[in-house]
Amino acid sequence: MTTELLQRIVVDPAIRFGKPTIKGHRIWVSSILGYLAEGWTTDAVLEEFPQLAIDDIRARIAYGAHLVDVRFADLDSVA
Repeated sequence: MTTELLQRIVVDPAIRFGKPTIKGHRIWVSSILGYLAEGWTTDAVLEEFPQLAIDDIRARIAYGAHLVDVRFADLDSVA
């Protein structure tokens, strides 16, 4: 299922400066992850962005999880 979700994410230099988005949309993956990190519920995100589907949100979460597996962020250096 995660592989299917990740196929919804696209990185295209011609769309939104090459930042990851959901296929067919211009909303950054990082924006939705940020809202979720701030405590928004998936229902609140879907209400704010009615053009998205629940699987679009799940794909963004899967993408974030995938990045953690392949990258390391030194959170001690973040102020």
